[in-house]
Amino acid sequence: MMNAEMNRLLDQLAAAVGAKLNADKKILATAESCTGGGIAEAITRISGSSAWFDCAFITYSNQAKMDMLGVKKTTLDSVGAVSETVAREMAEAALARSGADVTVAVTGVAGPRGGSPEKPVGTVWFAWASKNNSTISERCVFLGDRAAVRHQTIIHALTKLLHN
Repeated sequence: MMNAEMNRLLDQLAAAVGAKLNADKKILATAESCTGGGIAEAITRISGSSAWFDCAFITYSNQAKMDMLGVKKTTLDSVGAVSETVAREMAEAALARSGADVTVAVTGVAGPRGGSPEKPVGTVWFAWASKNNSTISERCVFLGDRAAVRHQTIIHALTKLLHN
């Protein structure tokens, strides 16, 4: 997908997420690793997003995950950063440490290096947390280069926010 087309799609998704959050009177926060703030960037391109977006925790390193979000060292040591448990801890901590009602967290292997047989390049764990609801999580394996994996991750995160 060309860059202009991708930006249009992201703008449409982010605007739709914002409209839904506004209608529901909800505020969003993100906790991002492999996207490096890309979800928040897509959201803040939308005029008026300050009405429904609180903050982004960009926790690329394991140390940042521990320091900013309280992800447990024992979790990182036992299952690694790219795991369901870490994504869930990130989403739930973002909810607890922000003014948000809804959060999305992403942690993955964007590539081109860093993959393993258990966690190939393109593996991304997502978690969505909200007040008064249980946290949901999902694993996806996206194809393509680093940029493609990151774009697909942002699109998936926004799409699930729209439909949950």
